[in-house]
Amino acid sequence: MDLIYADLELFNSDDLALQRRGYLQSDQVRHIPIKALVDSGAYMLAINEDIAIQLGLPKLDEQLAEMADGRRIKLDIVGPVDIRFANRATTVRAMVSPGDIEPLLGVIPLEDMDVVIDPRQQTLVVNPQTPYIPKKPLK
Repeated sequence: MDLIYADLELFNSDDLALQRRGYLQSDQVRHIPIKALVDSGAYMLAINEDIAIQLGLPKLDEQLAEMADGRRIKLDIVGPVDIRFANRATTVRAMVSPGDIEPLLGVIPLEDMDVVIDPRQQTLVVNPQTPYIPKKPLK
């Protein structure tokens, strides 16, 4: 199977909250379109330093991240950040990878948006069983 990428739009969630309260105009909300590698082996959204700076995301924490090669490195956690894909959205924290590493979309935001990988088309799609509204199991 080839690598799967998704076109996403990321927003500074704090800016969106200020817009909802009337303190910012919609053109003042920091956002950026990105192409992210869909990685079902990763848990979180991972962005690079440039994206974090462009969105103005504050550091919230630090966590250890286990890289694909087995190395463990301490990464900043920033947020909150809104992710939008098709008719789906979620709000998450993001790990900040050093340098210009490509963004990764992990399983937590994938599950929260109720999106799936279509193996035939090798694309990320809205869950065809729930195309109009995401479902969340509560059991």
